[in-house]
Amino acid sequence: MTDYITIEGERLDQIAWRELGDAHLVPAILAANPGLAARGATLPAGLRIILPEAPDPKPDPVQPIRLWGGS
Repeated sequence: MTDYITIEGERLDQIAWRELGDAHLVPAILAANPGLAARGATLPAGLRIILPEAPDPKPDPVQPIRLWGGS
């Protein structure tokens, strides 16, 4: 887990995207910071929040391609 200090007007989805690489990690940030949701959509400057570890990226599944015949 990492501490992060907010900038005036930031949103959690922006922070999640920039710091963790995925805007869909907002629920994980909220889980690590009880009461943070009560602050509203935009955050004040200087708020210390805890960021969870970014998950390992999932590899894209590889689909085999048949070039000649067969089924």
